[in-house]
Amino acid sequence: MSKLTDVPKRILIGRALRSDRLGETLLPKRIALPVFASDPLSSVAYAPGEVLLVLSIAGVSAYQYSPWIALAVVVLMFTVVASYRQNVHAYPSGGGDYEVANTNLGPKAGLTVASALLVDYVLTVAVSISSGVENLGSAVHFVIEHKVLSAIVMILLLTLMNLRGVKESGKLFAIPTYVFVAAVFVMIGWGAWKGIVLGETMSAPTADLEIEPEQKGLAGFAMVFLLLRAFSSGCAALTGVEAISNGVPAFRKPKSKNAASTLALMGGLAVTMFCGIIGLAMATDVRMAENPAVDLLDNGVPVGAEYVQDPVISQVGEAVFGDGSILFILLATATALVLFLAANTAYNGFPLLGSILAQDRYLPRQLHTRGDRLAFSNGIVLLAGAAILLVWIYDADSTKLIQLYIVGVFVSFTLSQIGMVRHWNRHLRTERDAAARRRMHRSRAINTFGAFFTGMVLVVVLATKFTHGAWVALLGMVIFYGTMTAIRKHYDRVSAEIAAAEGPSDDSVRPSRVHSIVLVSKVHKPTLRALAFAKLTRSDTLEAVSISVDTAETKALREEWDRRGINVPLKILDSPYREITRPVVEYVKGLRSENPRDAVSVYIPEYVVGRWWEHLLHNQSALRLKGRLLFTPGVMVTSVPYQLESSELAKRRAKKRQDWNAPGSVRRGPVDTPRSAKAPTDKG
Repeated sequence: MSKLTDVPKRILIGRALRSDRLGETLLPKRIALPVFASDPLSSVAYAPGEVLLVLSIAGVSAYQYSPWIALAVVVLMFTVVASYRQNVHAYPSGGGDYEVANTNLGPKAGLTVASALLVDYVLTVAVSISSGVENLGSAVHFVIEHKVLSAIVMILLLTLMNLRGVKESGKLFAIPTYVFVAAVFVMIGWGAWKGIVLGETMSAPTADLEIEPEQKGLAGFAMVFLLLRAFSSGCAALTGVEAISNGVPAFRKPKSKNAASTLALMGGLAVTMFCGIIGLAMATDVRMAENPAVDLLDNGVPVGAEYVQDPVISQVGEAVFGDGSILFILLATATALVLFLAANTAYNGFPLLGSILAQDRYLPRQLHTRGDRLAFSNGIVLLAGAAILLVWIYDADSTKLIQLYIVGVFVSFTLSQIGMVRHWNRHLRTERDAAARRRMHRSRAINTFGAFFTGMVLVVVLATKFTHGAWVALLGMVIFYGTMTAIRKHYDRVSAEIAAAEGPSDDSVRPSRVHSIVLVSKVHKPTLRALAFAKLTRSDTLEAVSISVDTAETKALREEWDRRGINVPLKILDSPYREITRPVVEYVKGLRSENPRDAVSVYIPEYVVGRWWEHLLHNQSALRLKGRLLFTPGVMVTSVPYQLESSELAKRRAKKRQDWNAPGSVRRGPVDTPRSAKAPTDKG
């Protein structure tokens, strides 16, 4: 890598880390919480709003059901957290839902879970970033006016931070996450004090607005369907819970215990904040509408297209703290930051899952490789690219994107819990210790209830969200599933094809003869070097081959060949259509067809140049020839390089770069040389 690219790379992502320093990147619980739980913690900033948006279809009167919906979400959250605590103890290797389903339900179920998680991770980035842009846009109008650009810039910044490594990005994310949690708890506590103890009336900015119901007089099945849809939207609060299960290897020891503790803490914080915001939204008379320009009325008149609908948490914060107060500004800033950083849950889950899938040969092997900072860089870049594409397609609109959300996560929830039930059943058949069996029975009961509950929610989500965009997420899962299946088949086919046979085979038997060909265009130094090298290999037959595209040049070549007395026969291949590649390939194929057990070795003289633009001027015919000959069985192609002066200059430039150290690439200060490594001194 040149100095020009090495300097910015080291400045942006830091110096490369040795593989033996991987243990230094493991996370303590205080850092693991913001790294892996920022998504479910931050979802309380938009999940309550999604509940109210759906209920507004039936008008303000439907808001009375929001506490019951919140209660159902709380029960589901505790169920999922309790279930995943069993997962992290049983499968601490980091495969999470994929490993559970793959081990207990088979490869197809595992691949289904993996497809669902990959789609959900991409959506997590798109939804979190888009929601963060909308929250920030309520204070900075430039951001909301350029939503897509702002969202893409934030994705790129987040990508850069994660390329620096999990531990470093975790330290950056910890402060905003903890500030957000503290600000929400202060808002809930202060709001409860003002409303319950002081008896003050708090009003949201939209409290005086009216809602025009899209569907009036809903009752019976229609109302039940609306409530189920509102519940499924509120389930967005559960997204990201599985990330801790997938990221157990990133925790410090004892890994499973620390991961389980982090899960419990995350669940308690998320539930408290979600319920508190829903309660304050009801107390301050927050009004939300799916189409605010038409459905929100001010004195009977629609507010119009110019109206900007602020998120629920912003309206509640303004009602509790007062517009423009320091605490309100702090809450708004922390909310925007934590929503941006919530995407970090996906940045930790997607690359790790991609690495495991690559190891199982379901994804390209490049995703299994760690980068300079011991992070899975290729997976991080792939996630960023997919999220940017979604943001661009959906104009960074979180309301549109969230309709695609949570389908994948509940597919993985359900299959994972079913897999855990089978896991406990298998172990109960062989376990004889009474205490261990009691623990297993308890764990199986938790996972059974979790599978039943999350399965019901999955059905509700599919029924209520399918026509609103969930079909896109399902399509994405199908595409991922088909792609990974095709990749696995390809790797399996290649492995079977290149596997070495136990006994003698055609690949291990020596060819009967080796027929060597040196391609010649002119008699010059590269040609003479190639001829000398070909003679050194002592093949059975050796000849030089040239293509006749110009009669005069061919005549001059033969005369020069005879004048120099080169003791290698020269064969001229006619090319009436002035082609170079086809005559050589056909000639080589002819040799192979005459003697199938012979091998043909083709030597191609090539210039080695030192400047990028010189590559465009040389070796183009050689590249085409090599490309065609690679597909011809029994043919070996050898490039014989000849270094031009510009390549020597490039070599000296490379030597200078090798001796130069980028900032931060080496440790400063003296290095003690071990006594045994010092050279002996000659005292004689």
